[in-house]
Amino acid sequence: MFLTDKNIIVFNELDSTNNYAKQLVREKAAQGTVVLAHYQESGRGQVGNFWESERDKNLLFSVLLYPGFLEAGKQFYISKVVSLALADVLKQHLNDVKIKWPNDIYVGEKKIAGILIENTVKGIALDSSIVGVGVNVNQEEFLSDAPNPVSMKQLLKKEFEIQDILKAFLQKLENYIEILREGRLEKVDAEYFQALFRNEGLHPYRKDGKEFSARIAGIGSFGQLQLEEPDGNVTEYMFKEVEFVV
Repeated sequence: MFLTDKNIIVFNELDSTNNYAKQLVREKAAQGTVVLAHYQESGRGQVGNFWESERDKNLLFSVLLYPGFLEAGKQFYISKVVSLALADVLKQHLNDVKIKWPNDIYVGEKKIAGILIENTVKGIALDSSIVGVGVNVNQEEFLSDAPNPVSMKQLLKKEFEIQDILKAFLQKLENYIEILREGRLEKVDAEYFQALFRNEGLHPYRKDGKEFSARIAGIGSFGQLQLEEPDGNVTEYMFKEVEFVV
């Protein structure tokens, strides 16, 4: 299988697991290699955002993939299957787990996990994907100005074994990667849309400081969020071109 015989490299502290993983890609480290850190000095979220995580409390890791079977233009499928795998794991413990486009994981109206994927392309296909994941597991207090973080412990009032969550995620991801390899893209599309945060009804969004209501009509081939306003007008947005009002 795709991620069998995983090599997990554990650090007490790193600046960023994705940064270290980039070095491993240059060294041709094996597919499925995992970089796990108990603490990140400079954990990164999407578009340079900072990821807050208390030492030894949360799951912080990156995993190396070499999905050369996937066309470069379909690289958003990596984001889809990673977010689906993580959502599936969290659903084993929590209710109302959703994927907030493009790949944040929410429980209700609160963010419990984030994903940062960095792809490289060779010719017409993907060459490598570094999948960085942060899950709020046992942290009880958040000090940054992030608007809505939450942890598994805050929700369920008990401690979780961090490595168990990692193992479950890697198993789920392996299954989804195999679905991609088999070319079953419609299955991934359907599951991703079904798992989306606010995938039904009208909800508030904001663009250039102005709020408007829309429903999610679909996801474009490059990962664009397709929003339909009450007048029937559909507009596509790339990441950071529009924001959810939460």
